[in-house]
Amino acid sequence: MLRPLYVLIFKCLGWKIEGSFPATLKKYLVAVAPHTSNWDFVVGVMARSILRMQRTKFLGKDSLFKAPYGWFFRWLGGHPVDRTHKHDLVRQVVEIFNNHEEFVLALAPEGTRKKVTKLRTGFYYIALGAGVPIIPCGFDFARKRIVIGTPFLPTGNADRDLQHLIKFYSAIKGKNPQSGIDSTTLTASIS
Repeated sequence: MLRPLYVLIFKCLGWKIEGSFPATLKKYLVAVAPHTSNWDFVVGVMARSILRMQRTKFLGKDSLFKAPYGWFFRWLGGHPVDRTHKHDLVRQVVEIFNNHEEFVLALAPEGTRKKVTKLRTGFYYIALGAGVPIIPCGFDFARKRIVIGTPFLPTGNADRDLQHLIKFYSAIKGKNPQSGIDSTTLTASIS
């Protein structure tokens, strides 16, 4: 419904989308980074509509889903998460993947908008446990582009697989580049 408006906004602001999500994949995890600003959410909502990916879900802190805006975040595809307790979230999300014929989940590997020295690994173990590919996706504010990478299945060697993602993201500048992914300071160590 809002797609024509979002296409117009993208065009007027000079944004473009490079790459695409494979139409044949029914289940996958989109690892979106760098996550440096609340503007990432706005760009993501518009891109989701432009790319006709309404089935894509995201996890958000539970406080976003309370009145008066909770209905809005659910309408956008959100699912609340209690970040104060782990509650075996990886296992729960793997079960969601396993219980659906089609399921797409977008997550930020950093898990925060702040500068990090290690990627969080929950997203990786969700994809590994569910046997679904990870598709790297970056919001490059410096060049006004969304970059969609090549899908890959996690191998079980987290350090090597995460290094692959770090290399992809290091060329992408977030809204606040000082908080972005820097391959010289970010390690692929499991955290």
